Amino acid sequence: MLNRRSFFHLTAAGLGACAVARADVLLAAELRPKRKFTMALSCGMAGVRATPREAIDLAYRYGFEAVEPSARLLGSLSDDALARLMAEMKARKLVWAAEALPVEFRGGDDVFKESIKCLPDFARALQRAGATRVGTWLNPSHNTLTYVANFRQHARRLREVAKILGDYGLRLGLEYVGPKTSWSTGRFPFIHTMAEMKDLIAEIGCDNVGFMLDSWHWYTAHETAADILSLRAWDVVSCHLNDAPKGIPVDQQVDNRRDLPAATGVIDLAAFLQSLARIGYDGPIVAEPFRPDLGAMPRDQALEEVVAAMKKAFALVES
Repeated sequence: MLNRRSFFHLTAAGLGACAVARADVLLAAELRPKRKFTMALSCGMAGVRATPREAIDLAYRYGFEAVEPSARLLGSLSDDALARLMAEMKARKLVWAAEALPVEFRGGDDVFKESIKCLPDFARALQRAGATRVGTWLNPSHNTLTYVANFRQHARRLREVAKILGDYGLRLGLEYVGPKTSWSTGRFPFIHTMAEMKDLIAEIGCDNVGFMLDSWHWYTAHETAADILSLRAWDVVSCHLNDAPKGIPVDQQVDNRRDLPAATGVIDLAAFLQSLARIGYDGPIVAEPFRPDLGAMPRDQALEEVVAAMKKAFALVES
């Protein structure tokens, strides 16, 4: 039989054990939160040929949750045709991923001024379909502009781009290019890390500008989970996923020689994706493997490989 002291001692110990167990469960949930980001299809990035309309059908058929929009297609539709398309998207539980920025901001002033003229129509087409994300990449070096001169030019031009996109409710994601084999080829290296991109985004000074993150560039820039955890969900506009070839030192990796997500295990995709989940990123994640053989395969076979790789990578978060 238990006396009062023994009873209270055992009861307290039991409650303490329950509290510890509950704390462990809560900690595990915090460390492995449920993902909000979507598995998105970009046929072009996957090396698959398809019209924008076919891409929507393929995304649904293969179990993707988002698909790259086409401003050209969306802008060409009548109001009734667009309404039918949006109803179809909703019934299929598909949302829009990110469209590529059509402005050429990397060259001379004349080219930039001419190309930005199309931006309002481009943005209007995306807005009427409810698409909100646009992305582009930065050249990591320049042969004539110093870092500071290039930085100022990018800030000025991309600020102009961001203001136009913002008028239509669109966000702009910027991608840095991380491999040393890329940024060391020009006379003047330019932005090739997350820290440097943060500086540029701050200088642009528009709240609709953020990152287009890529696991490849994150890896080749020698970055870690801590770098992603330094961001807010709003800071990430879109995301690309891939893996790297085995047996090549990180500083010798070449940008257009990648692999499907989780194919080799060289890039720590568990850390990458779990960090995105922890900050609450809720946008698209697209496979960008740079695998020429995918384009040579029958389309269905290529998409089967892509979706299998994406599911394998996403399991690193969901398991």
